[in-house]
Amino acid sequence: MGTNIEIRFLGVKESLLGGRFTFCLLSLIVLFMNDKQGPAALADALNARLEKLMPVLTPLGVVLGFLLPRAFIQLRPFIPWIFGIITLSGALRLKAREFGLTIRSPLPILLSLVTSHVLMPLLVLFITGLIFRGDSDTISGFILVYSVPTAVSGFIWVAIYKGDNALALALILIATLAAPLVVPGTMSLLLGTNVSLDMRGIGLSLAMMVVVPTVIGVAANEISRGKVPRLLSPYITPLAKLCLILVIAANASAVAPKVRLSDPKVWIIAGVCVLLAVIGYILSRLIGLMCRLSPEKKVTVFFSSGLRNISAASTIAIEYFPEAAALPALLGIVFQQVMAAGMGKLLLPKRAGT
Repeated sequence: MGTNIEIRFLGVKESLLGGRFTFCLLSLIVLFMNDKQGPAALADALNARLEKLMPVLTPLGVVLGFLLPRAFIQLRPFIPWIFGIITLSGALRLKAREFGLTIRSPLPILLSLVTSHVLMPLLVLFITGLIFRGDSDTISGFILVYSVPTAVSGFIWVAIYKGDNALALALILIATLAAPLVVPGTMSLLLGTNVSLDMRGIGLSLAMMVVVPTVIGVAANEISRGKVPRLLSPYITPLAKLCLILVIAANASAVAPKVRLSDPKVWIIAGVCVLLAVIGYILSRLIGLMCRLSPEKKVTVFFSSGLRNISAASTIAIEYFPEAAALPALLGIVFQQVMAAGMGKLLLPKRAGT
C-alpha cells in the first residue's frame, strides 16, 4: 500500500516537472512575440542560439525522456501535430515552382533513395551478420530500421544547415508513399521475412505530418506573395526547433521502460546503432561529393539518407517480430537525433547563416 502511494506521488511530481519544462519551452516564443523592443529580431536571435545549441539540446531531450518518462509520454498522441509544425516552418518559405524544379532534376532523389534503400540495407546485413552471427532476431531488427523511409525530422536539420527544403519534402513524400512496397520487399529479399503494413495508418500519418502542412505553407506563401512567411517565420522557426526537442523527449520516454541498462547486449546493440549511423552519414556525404551536387542538395541527401522513421520501425518490430528485434529500433530512437546533430557538425562545412 505504501509503495503504491509513493509511486503515485512520484508520478504526480514527475508530471509536474515535465509539464513545467514543456510550458517553459513553448512560452519562450510567446514572450518574444510580446516583447515591445523588436519581437522578430529577438525571435531571430533565439533561433540563432538554438541552432548553435542543437548538438547539446538533442541529448538533453533524451535525458529528459529517460528521467521524466511519465511526463513526456503524454506528448506521444500529439507527435503528428508537433511534426506538422516542424514541416510548416519550412514549407512557408517554399513556392510551387520549387517542387517542379526538384522533380525535373531527379538525380538527388535517385541518389538518396539508392543510398537509403539499397546500399545501406546491404551494408547493415553484412556488418550485423558479422557481429550478431546466429542472432537472426537482432539482425532482422537492424534491417528493418534501414528499410523504413526517411524521417520527417530530417526536414528541420536540412533547414538548419541551409539545404534544399523542396527536395527534403519531396524525398519524405516519395519514400513514405513507397514504404508499403519497399519495407516488405527489403525484408523479404534480404531475410525471407513477410511484413504487412497498415496502409491507412501510414496515409493518415503522412497527411498530418507532411502533406497538409506543406499545402498550407506553400499556399500561404503563394497567395500572400511572401507576406505570411515574413510575418510568421521569425516565430515559427525557433518554435519548430523546440518542438523537435519535445519529440525527442517523448520518444525517449516510450523507450525508457523497455531498455535494461544492466544487460550487456543492450550496450552492444547501442554501439552498433552508432556505428551504422556513422557509416550511413559518411556514405551519403561521399556520394554527394562524388556526384558534384550543389551545396544545398548535398545537405539534403546527407540528412535524408542518414535519418530514418524509427518510430515506424519500432511499431512494426513490436507488432510483427520477437522482442529482440525491437531493440535496434528502440535504441535508435534514443541516438538518432543526437547523431544527426553530431555528424552534421563534424562532416558538413560551415556555411553562412549556419
